[in-house]
Amino acid sequence: MRTLISTAFVSLDGVVDSPGGEEGYRNAGWTFKEVEFLPEAFEIKGREQEEAAAMLLGRVSYQAFSPVWPDMADFARYNAMPKYVVSTTLTDADLVSNWGDTTILRSLDEVAALKETEGGPIIVHGSAALNHALSDAGLIDRYHLLVFPLLLGAGKRLFSSTDKDTQKLKLVEHEAYANGLQKQVFDVVR
Repeated sequence: MRTLISTAFVSLDGVVDSPGGEEGYRNAGWTFKEVEFLPEAFEIKGREQEEAAAMLLGRVSYQAFSPVWPDMADFARYNAMPKYVVSTTLTDADLVSNWGDTTILRSLDEVAALKETEGGPIIVHGSAALNHALSDAGLIDRYHLLVFPLLLGAGKRLFSSTDKDTQKLKLVEHEAYANGLQKQVFDVVR
């Protein structure tokens, strides 16, 4: 079974909305506007590219990333790996042609079936609504979180507000950095 990893930049109060400056959110760009950049705090991002074998995205994140990431040298490994987009509305005609193999999945059942295939870890970037659905369905195996020392208030959250049974996590890696960022890697306890 493949490991499904959710990776996120998250504020201390759980907001994941527009960390890179996407339009429409009042605090957009909070990851680079509000906290001093320390390269060592982002080591995990390079490691994720080396370890992941595929990328899973929701429709909104796919539509935000696909016009930009294919031309970014920093994402060369991501650009080459297979991508899966969970969407009930996208068609093959909506997919960009310069971002490698991309497959549309129509349901969480199809995500669960993908996890049963051979291959390495599948990484989920952005995709707040997809993260909610995956977590609520028990499909996420690991969280890679870079927690920023910010309280953003309103905005899309990493976790849903669904009333559900407790889900236990095991901290497997952590580090705090001089700029206040914290790396937290959790495995989901089954």
